[in-house]
Amino acid sequence: MHIDSSDTRYDRSLPVEPGRNLVSGVLAGIGVAGFIDETIFHQLLHWHHFYDRSTPTAGLVSDGLFHAFSWFCVVGGLFLLADLNRRAATIPRRWWAGLCFGLGGFQLYDGTVQHKLMRLHQVRYHVNIVPYDLVWNVVALLVLIVGILLYRSSADRDPAPSVPTGC
Repeated sequence: MHIDSSDTRYDRSLPVEPGRNLVSGVLAGIGVAGFIDETIFHQLLHWHHFYDRSTPTAGLVSDGLFHAFSWFCVVGGLFLLADLNRRAATIPRRWWAGLCFGLGGFQLYDGTVQHKLMRLHQVRYHVNIVPYDLVWNVVALLVLIVGILLYRSSADRDPAPSVPTGC
């Protein structure tokens, strides 16, 4: 996006924080991970609810709250991204790295803390859970590795955003 000196929508006096690209991507990644989990495993496959230690009604309510949380994360991440674009401060590789950090981090948190420590739910019930847990957590680690690689390459390939000074 090109911004010229006559564009009054862009406040050049506001500092650009490089970490906003990561925060925006992480929020969007958490939301996308939640949306995928909710849609595929909760709604389509019926493998589990967000909270399975109570009645089916409580499970459905917990799914609804989880779904709302996921979408708030997506909306928040996209609002930050829109602001970055408005300021011409988007660093694409850093944003995609953040998305991978959010997606992979959420999935690893879900697979370890929620599944094993808190026992809110399992990936699937009435089967040998070990292969499901391994795939769940290995996929999370692979997405995090992609995020690390993108982040490390973002300093080399994506120039730091420059904010024009003065009017």
